[in-house]
Amino acid sequence: MNAFDDLYRENILDHYKYPRHQGTLATADISYEDANPLCGDRIRMDLKIADGRIADVRFSGHGCSISLAAASMLCEAVQGKSLEEVKKLTREDVLEMLGIELGPVRLKCGLLALKTLKAGVYGIQQWPGEEDEPEAPGAGAPHRDAKDGGESR
Repeated sequence: MNAFDDLYRENILDHYKYPRHQGTLATADISYEDANPLCGDRIRMDLKIADGRIADVRFSGHGCSISLAAASMLCEAVQGKSLEEVKKLTREDVLEMLGIELGPVRLKCGLLALKTLKAGVYGIQQWPGEEDEPEAPGAGAPHRDAKDGGESR
C-alpha cells in the first residue's frame, strides 16, 4: 500500500463519517431508489432541476462505507452539472473518485450511487438483465414529481 492509497482511504472514511448532501428533497423533480440485493445497501437520490442543470442533490439510504462515500462524492461531483453531463458519467469516473481498487463484490457497492443516479436521470423503471434478480422492497422505485407529468410511487 502506498501513500496515495492511504490518502484515498482517508477520503472515503471522511465522506462516510461526514457525508455531503445527505438527506432528501421534499420538492425533488427526480427521485430514484435502488438497492444491491447481495449486501443490502440501499441508496435514494433526489434531484432538483433548474434550466437543465442539477440545482440541488441529496442522497439517503444505508450501506457500507464504500457505497455511502461514493454517493457523497457523486453528489458533490454532479451539483451544478447539466443532465447531459450526468448521463456521460462512467464507472471509471466513480472509481477514480474513490481512488482505490475494488474487488467484484465491492464494485457493486461503489457503483450503486451511479446506477441509481443514472436510472433517475434516464427515467429507467428497471435495468435490463435484472428481471430475474430478487428485488429488495422499494428498490427500483421511481419517484417523479407528478407536476411534471411523471410518476409518483
